[in-house]
Amino acid sequence: MAGRRARTGRGWDAAPPRAGADDTTPGPRPGADDTTPGPRPGADDTTPGPRRGRRGRSDPAAPTSGESTPRDESEVAREICLRQLALRPRTRAELAGVLAKKGISAEVSAGVLDRYDEVGIIDDAAFARAWVSSRHNGRGLARRALANELRQRGVDGEVASEALDELDEETEAQTARALVDRKLRTARGEPDAVFRRLVGMLARKGYPPGVAIRAVKDALAAQSAEAAEFAEQIDADALADAEGERG
Repeated sequence: MAGRRARTGRGWDAAPPRAGADDTTPGPRPGADDTTPGPRPGADDTTPGPRRGRRGRSDPAAPTSGESTPRDESEVAREICLRQLALRPRTRAELAGVLAKKGISAEVSAGVLDRYDEVGIIDDAAFARAWVSSRHNGRGLARRALANELRQRGVDGEVASEALDELDEETEAQTARALVDRKLRTARGEPDAVFRRLVGMLARKGYPPGVAIRAVKDALAAQSAEAAEFAEQIDADALADAEGERG
């Protein structure tokens, strides 16, 4: 037994004692027997730090160093105009209307548009000329219809008149006849019904009654013997005067 106790005693080969393992009076665990616990960080601080949101972010209402400053209204107006002009050419009045809808002040809008006028970014005269050429050649619109469209887009009356002067009466008559010839290829019905439909088509495109009636009469006369017989009975001038009085 003595040998056993010797082998298990605290000899030179015994493992070093664990801290507090053979101490019959164990030391207090940190804070275990302390009746006055230390304050938690920030628990007794009467001036709390900034609140933290989710993901460690500070209160969104508090300004941060990364916040951008409000943008200049003129810069916003310029960007709006350039985006609009990238879609298609626009008149000054069209751009002014867009800026007003976006909440840009009248003063800022006028300053930006004045500058664009100066450098040629907007040009109502060039817009009107291009509009007349495109809409006449592409849709066959006559002067009256084109004048109405330019007015709707805010083009000044004098500027519009100068652009429309490039479309003379002879060109207008030739375009009317070409429109009628194209429609006659697929037209069905009696000559008088076809005549009324084609005159109405030209009237909707802005052609004066005299131009429309003469274009349809001449086209019918060249189509067939039956249509030519009907066309001979048409008094274009009398009908044009009657239509003018009705209009």
